[in-house]
Amino acid sequence: MQTPFSSPAGDPSGAAAAAPAIPLTSEPPLAPEIEEAAFVPFKASFSTDPAPRKLHPLVEMHVDRGAFEELERRVERNGPWDDWSLYQLSYEAEEASLVSDFHALQCLTLLPHFDPLPHQVDTARRVLHEMRGRAILADEVGLGKTIEAGLILKEYLIRGLVKKVLILVPASLVLQWVRELNSKFDIPAVAQKKAYTWNNDIVVASMDTAKRDPHRAMLLDNEFDLLIVDEAHKLKNKKTGNYQFINELRKKYCLLLTATPVQNDMSELYNLVTLLKPGQLGGEGDFATNFVADRRVPKNEAQLHEAIGQVMIRNRRSDGGVEFTKRIVTNVPLRLSSEEMALYEGVNEYVRKNASSEGGDLTSMLSLVTLQREVCSSRDAVFLTLINLDKKMAEDSPLRPRILQLVELIRNIKANTKAEKTMELIRSIDDKVIIFTEYRATQDYLIRFFKEHDLYAVPYRGGMNRGKKDWMMDLFRRRAQIMVATEAGGEGINLQFCHNVINFDLPWNPMRVEQRIGRVHRLGQTEDVKIFNLCTLGTIEEHIVHLLHEKINMFELVIGELDEIIQQLEKVESLESRLAQIVLESTDSEELRKRIDGLGDTLLATKNQVQQENPS
Repeated sequence: MQTPFSSPAGDPSGAAAAAPAIPLTSEPPLAPEIEEAAFVPFKASFSTDPAPRKLHPLVEMHVDRGAFEELERRVERNGPWDDWSLYQLSYEAEEASLVSDFHALQCLTLLPHFDPLPHQVDTARRVLHEMRGRAILADEVGLGKTIEAGLILKEYLIRGLVKKVLILVPASLVLQWVRELNSKFDIPAVAQKKAYTWNNDIVVASMDTAKRDPHRAMLLDNEFDLLIVDEAHKLKNKKTGNYQFINELRKKYCLLLTATPVQNDMSELYNLVTLLKPGQLGGEGDFATNFVADRRVPKNEAQLHEAIGQVMIRNRRSDGGVEFTKRIVTNVPLRLSSEEMALYEGVNEYVRKNASSEGGDLTSMLSLVTLQREVCSSRDAVFLTLINLDKKMAEDSPLRPRILQLVELIRNIKANTKAEKTMELIRSIDDKVIIFTEYRATQDYLIRFFKEHDLYAVPYRGGMNRGKKDWMMDLFRRRAQIMVATEAGGEGINLQFCHNVINFDLPWNPMRVEQRIGRVHRLGQTEDVKIFNLCTLGTIEEHIVHLLHEKINMFELVIGELDEIIQQLEKVESLESRLAQIVLESTDSEELRKRIDGLGDTLLATKNQVQQENPS
């Protein structure tokens, strides 16, 4: 049965409705999907309540019982539908549905639970009107990329331009995304659990699940109005399955979210932009010729920035539009026990003796460097690496006796000085604490150690499935005082309810340290964030803390400034590679100290250069 308030079969736009569309504004005509919404206020207005009700920000409608009864009679008789009063009501409904400003975000009046920040609103507006719904959202950590994506999605839904939506995120973030969309935007997103879940209009799923069959085949057989990919830096290599899967998906609009669009070289940027908008940077050869001086160094930067600016938005903390709480950094020095120091010296000797004998084999060299870093973390981490090295050696290898000697040194260690100091620190804080470590073995040890001392701690790491990660996060939020997280586990999680961070060991890449802190020091954090760096005196760790904290004061820098310093420094070689080379080539602790000091001077000079070029 057809009425003036419904569309004929096969005509979803409503264009063939009995009442013809009447132009009411000089604005460009809206999409057919939006015009269909014209009848919603009319349908909603019929009520037994005679009092005026506000149905739209621009319109007040008065409906009496008589109009409702008249409509019922006409429905029963299937007509007549050519009455002038019905035409007038249709006209008023159409007028009510029109927007006063086509370029304004209509969703802002429909967000009762929170107020987005100005930079988030501006980003959403630019993506819709300048970038045609295809953009890389590359805000620095903690500025709210999820909120920006939610605003864009909400606006498209309101305008009727999007219905089928796929959101791909790391497994640990699936429920976080669903909660954000449901609670803040009233968007009925669902987490993918079973095959039939894909039938929902708005689905949040992990990338790892989506790219596997049978899910992959089902998704490639669909067409999506909007695709959102979080942590999109994982798409930087076009040879990977992730990249190829996203490239094959059919999508009208696409948002790629990442705080680090470039991590290693210029090709990553090219791949990401090309995935989003093929041809934006030309062919691969054209891009290399026009914009790449070296794999890490761009040329024709003004032209490159202009081309990238058409598809990428990067808001920085240094822009000053957002007020963050303070960071309070404390270095916590400690001395290893004589047994622990004996292991440290033994590992150092092993590394120096074998660095030259490896013949430049990169894998072996990295194993040696890892061993030296682990000894500053825990005996457990060192032990596992030694076992793995031993398994790879020939039975008659001259190195095996030395490994067994190091294992004996490990057995002599009865206590972990770092763990004891950490426990003392946690008891003095008497509040929730997140501890970061680079090593799974150290994480396992700390969980056992805290349990033995009646401290409630939960682990969080990359290898956990989604359900367990959500469980651990909920336990930390509601019950546990301590979370011990590895680097992979900490990716993408939001911990604004905690404001104490302990770096049990420190990565050699300052940006990874910053990403740790960014899990806590972000929008929504109401407390000053306290950061504690454990520092074992007389070891490589002491030099790293001195380099990062005292030389360049990285913990006080805004992340954008730190990012620029590292990018400038790494145009030739990465900071981690430089440090590894220094460690392997230094013949004693004095040479090690001098060479790291020299690297610190280079870092400081780079910092001063960046600050002169970008005065605040």
